[in-house]
Amino acid sequence: MSLLDHVDFSDLRVFVTILRAGSFKAAAIQLGLTPSATSHAMKRLEEKLSAQLLYRSSRAVSATAVGTELALQLEEGFEKIGAALGRLETSAAGSLGELRINVFADAAHLLIDPALPEFVRQCPGVKLTIVVDDKPIDIVSEGYDAGIRYGHYVPEGMVAAPLTRGHKWVAAAAPRYLEQHGRPAQLEDLAQHNCLQLLLGDNSSYKWEFGKGKGKQRIRVPGLVTINNTAATITAAKAGVGIAYLLEVRIAKEIEEGSLEVVLPEFAAPSEPFHMYYSSRRHAHPALRKLIDIIRIQNGLARLR
Repeated sequence: MSLLDHVDFSDLRVFVTILRAGSFKAAAIQLGLTPSATSHAMKRLEEKLSAQLLYRSSRAVSATAVGTELALQLEEGFEKIGAALGRLETSAAGSLGELRINVFADAAHLLIDPALPEFVRQCPGVKLTIVVDDKPIDIVSEGYDAGIRYGHYVPEGMVAAPLTRGHKWVAAAAPRYLEQHGRPAQLEDLAQHNCLQLLLGDNSSYKWEFGKGKGKQRIRVPGLVTINNTAATITAAKAGVGIAYLLEVRIAKEIEEGSLEVVLPEFAAPSEPFHMYYSSRRHAHPALRKLIDIIRIQNGLARLR
């Protein structure tokens, strides 16, 4: 009986994801597991292989020589499996096949919603699945063709195509809130306000960023309300619950109609452009390239070359 008969395929997937993500915690989030389950999977795999695959420390993990060699072989294997499944999907679904994309909520609202009508017109035979998910995931192991994230969140080793230019993060509040509680004039004034907490996909609370370059600051703001959804945050801010921290382009309509006002505009922080990212095997997916081109053109960028 070979080692393949003893080793659980899911444990191999955990091992590769840990190396891609750089930590047990990040890998657990991507795989939808607990950190304990991720650790047990690695321990089980190393015991069955009778080899140490990872060096562990309190700050990071890295592959041993044996682990590095195994990871390279597994990556090639996963790519071949993915390519085989992709060919099967394309054969079954038509010339342009099926396209599965994982996007975070703001990108779905700002990029996918406006692009859908034109995409359906240009690719009438494509089966398109959009999954809105703010958690960091491994799109390859989860079976997605591509994902949309901010540039600095694109995993290493992925092909990334910018979809937009940079945006700005701003603090904003309803006029009624500012009338009742006053308008902050300096960043320090936020300590006296109710700030709507932004919950990230990994369930951590986001520190608000202000300024740019050497003047950039990340501060922890006070607030009793925590929300992990942009639309709900905007609704709460418009209702006068508190000050929100949002992409300026996401609240362009609210700013124009006057239901929200930007505060401390001189401290607005630049945002990374949105990127579509995918593995190299999906680079020639015709429907994906069409979707990327549609989004880029709608956002003032040229087609991919």
